[in-house]
Amino acid sequence: MADFEICINISPTAWEETPMRKLSVLDLAFFLTETEGSPKHVAGLMLCKKPRGSAPNFARKLVEELKTRDQLTEPFNLVIQFLGLKGPHWKLSESFDIDEHVFYHKPKKSISWLEVQDFVARLHEPVMDRTKPLWEYHLIDGIEGGRFAIYTKVHHAYADGVMMARWVSDSLCTSPDDMTLKPAWTLTRRKKRKTKGKSGPISDTIGDLTKQTWNQILTTGGIAKMATQQYLEKVGITRHAVSVPFSADDQTPLTGSSSPGRSIATTWVTMQDIKRLCKATRSTLNHVALSCIDGGLHRYLDETGNSIDHPITIQMPVNLRTDKSDKAGNQVGAMLVELATPTDDPLERLREIGYNLRNVKNQIESVPGDSIEQYSILLAVTGELIEKLKLSDRLPTHGHTLVSNLPGPKDPLYIKGAKVEQMYPLSLLLPGLHMNITLFSCGGILNFGIVATKDLPQLNRLAECIEEEFRKLEDTVITPDD
Repeated sequence: MADFEICINISPTAWEETPMRKLSVLDLAFFLTETEGSPKHVAGLMLCKKPRGSAPNFARKLVEELKTRDQLTEPFNLVIQFLGLKGPHWKLSESFDIDEHVFYHKPKKSISWLEVQDFVARLHEPVMDRTKPLWEYHLIDGIEGGRFAIYTKVHHAYADGVMMARWVSDSLCTSPDDMTLKPAWTLTRRKKRKTKGKSGPISDTIGDLTKQTWNQILTTGGIAKMATQQYLEKVGITRHAVSVPFSADDQTPLTGSSSPGRSIATTWVTMQDIKRLCKATRSTLNHVALSCIDGGLHRYLDETGNSIDHPITIQMPVNLRTDKSDKAGNQVGAMLVELATPTDDPLERLREIGYNLRNVKNQIESVPGDSIEQYSILLAVTGELIEKLKLSDRLPTHGHTLVSNLPGPKDPLYIKGAKVEQMYPLSLLLPGLHMNITLFSCGGILNFGIVATKDLPQLNRLAECIEEEFRKLEDTVITPDD
């Protein structure tokens, strides 16, 4: 398993044709814990360059064509149903109006990318209407340089980041000459293969129960193992072997109770530059990215008068989805990772983060995936309980922020000939945390999407700090001849 990559293989395939009727515990938790100050949707923001010689109304015509594609496939035609004998479940929407989901925005005059981010932040704030299918598609026209942006919002109960990345990949084209329009909400679904068994119904049932019992025994043992490791770290028997939950007690803008209102910031670096750094330092992309984020966070906190003198701790999503799994819903856990001791030496920071990530990798590989998922849910419930009791400002939080990485397609992507130049993931905020940083690699660019509450001032300065730390590391390890 990669250090903290959620997925390695994003293939252009549709998803499994299994009716998405039941909710997992994690899917249901996204609804039960949703509040005005903590909405549970995630989104993507793409910056696109209009084709050369295209008509002035190119973007408007694109939206008009998108609105003709109103034959939905699951899960985009489902609404949540809480009451009934079945318990909470998905059901088909009885009515659907494409005009309530696909929107066109054009300002009176051209706007900058910073203005786009401010506008998208306002779109990202409100809780979604549960009486309708839980997705929105916004096209923002009139951006400087002949560009437009696409902001897509989906409730997290529909799918995890891996599945959403696949939807994005499937809905775009790999050639500027391909005029096919295939929005994610209309993609053809793959038929699930049925396996033929020789045993009868009774033996099948017994076999399933035996397998489930054994899996739960292994899962419980894995949870006990992780809890023991963290106890040994807490009492000082081990040092830096694992991170201890709910130990971030700093009074900084990074943590505290949820509040309405969102800010968004973005930055990016080329994969070519990152690969040069990885080769020069014998590191992975994840080591380099986390090192720059860590240095950028410390610099940002210093400049805003909120310095901390010990390592920043992050929550790190872990993929529990197999390479062959195309099932909707959520299959993800979360691990806690301690980053580096504050230092001005970017190479020293990189080495310490590499060491800490190896410890996390060893911990992940030593327990079943179900153990990670169930333990993650237990910690998430604890965090939500602290949040509901309005104690997030008084008690230590579960880390300082969340950082995740979604590898995407390597080739450039297009929509009706318009090139997707940048693609930023915009995620939700977890209990007690005021910020989320999500990475997405696409078309030779590593994009950093930062979402935060209004409690973090000058969020764009953080994006600048992350890029500056990347250049600082580059200057330290790359010689002019490299």
